Amino acid sequence: MTDIALGPILLPLQMLLLFATAVATLATSARLAKGHRVDVERSLWLVVGWIFLAARAGFVFRYRGLYLAEPLRILDVRDGGFMPAAALAAALVAAAWVAWRRPGNRIPLLAALAAGVLVWGAGSAALKQWSPRMRLPAGDLARLEGGRMRLTSTQGKPVVVNLWASWCPPCRMEMPALAEAQAKHPDVEFVFANQGEAGDAVEGFLSGEKLVLRNVLLDSTGVLSQQSNSRGLPTTLFFNANGELVDRRAGELSPATLEQRLEMLRQADAK
Repeated sequence: MTDIALGPILLPLQMLLLFATAVATLATSARLAKGHRVDVERSLWLVVGWIFLAARAGFVFRYRGLYLAEPLRILDVRDGGFMPAAALAAALVAAAWVAWRRPGNRIPLLAALAAGVLVWGAGSAALKQWSPRMRLPAGDLARLEGGRMRLTSTQGKPVVVNLWASWCPPCRMEMPALAEAQAKHPDVEFVFANQGEAGDAVEGFLSGEKLVLRNVLLDSTGVLSQQSNSRGLPTTLFFNANGELVDRRAGELSPATLEQRLEMLRQADAK
């Protein structure tokens, strides 16, 4: 399980882990600041702010060509586009600067950051360990244009399976990026498995949006959502050339976060 459903709201476990990390960091700083009789909260928020900005700026710079096409996407941090290496560098530099300028805050600040790193590291390892193991389903689904397609027939190259529906706003918003990626990356097989809609509705949507897609499948009973334990739409599954699930994304993909995951998919196959 990689997300928790609270009514209509789908919360990724990684977001909850981020919240737990923030709580651990703030609680540790408050506890030690009280013992040392210093006010470390402002220093901590300063460091955290620099970490956040550096992580986002590093990611945006890495995929600057994609963000220049849609500059407002830089502000939409919901896409999860952050660079861990930039965050770590910012944490070291900002913590060193604050510790030098405010020696009394040194121990509470460093201990709070260490607690946050510990919670994040342990939580990330646990999520990776508990992530469901999955292979490309062996069944077949109806093609939009007629006939049937067996997903395992794509094995031998990386596969991206997008679970979507035309009534889902985030699905509609990410579809142009997925269509462009399919045209741009012939070495990756893209499969668009519509969840529960009739063929006429799917054809009407694609025609109205002027989207040209290959491998559009009709999953009328939602079997792929059930097999992948996907609780919301859109969900995108990334399989390596051996048919093993290596990553998933619950929620809208931006062009940059999609490109990041395609790079990760190629790296996984290169190992």
